Amino acid sequence: MFRRSIVIGYIVVSLSACTFGVPIGDRGSGVEVNRVPHTSKSKNGNPSSYVVAGKRYYVLNNADGFKQRGIASWYGKKFHGRKTSSGEVYNMYAMTAAHKTLPIPVYVRVKNLSNGRSVIVKVNDRGPFVEGRVIDLSYSAAQKIGITGPGTARVEIAALRQGRINTVSVVRSIPLPDDPGEGVPLFIQVGSFGLEFNAMNLMRELQDANERAVLISELKTSSGLFFRVRLGPLYDIDEANAIIRRLKGKGFVTARIVVKD
Repeated sequence: MFRRSIVIGYIVVSLSACTFGVPIGDRGSGVEVNRVPHTSKSKNGNPSSYVVAGKRYYVLNNADGFKQRGIASWYGKKFHGRKTSSGEVYNMYAMTAAHKTLPIPVYVRVKNLSNGRSVIVKVNDRGPFVEGRVIDLSYSAAQKIGITGPGTARVEIAALRQGRINTVSVVRSIPLPDDPGEGVPLFIQVGSFGLEFNAMNLMRELQDANERAVLISELKTSSGLFFRVRLGPLYDIDEANAIIRRLKGKGFVTARIVVKD
């Protein structure tokens, strides 16, 4: 199961319940690809301006560089199955959102500022038309970043650039010392990503699976910044192997032992 040398790769990890943003490609290739889908403006939902409850809203021509902070809320069963402003049918279990002025459709990252969780959503609807609120998330999107309980949360919204691709090949092997004893920290690496939200989603899945010592470690390389999801530190190889078996039993089949670097 374990040899005296290990390979640190950028592992493809499939995450459930995401419309996009999860790494795609061959699991065995050692390559991670992240792509923001190309979009074109919907025929519906993009007037130059519109009026709701006596207030006029002006739709942006594009979302380049768009960032915004404010209160997010969510909408669920009452609207499930109804048409959105874009003409698509609202699915409360999809990763979507409503915004008053962003062009439709556009992909944005929404970060809950109270707990640091992030989710990527497709804006395909208009709203929320409640004073002080900047975005309405679908039920599943809100659940992923911890909003469904309190109902609202302060968030940061950032538009994503279309067509962005991050491709990273396996870059190196790090040999494990012949006798990794006290003072040589080991970690269990479950995934490494070019997009932070992928790492945060995986960390959340591990926490939901009752894995507590989870951290995200940043690595700067000539190819860019990467976010590695790890458990540890550990100082016993037998314990590390036991954790590997436990993780794989829970479905985290990409778990690997690595040394601190």
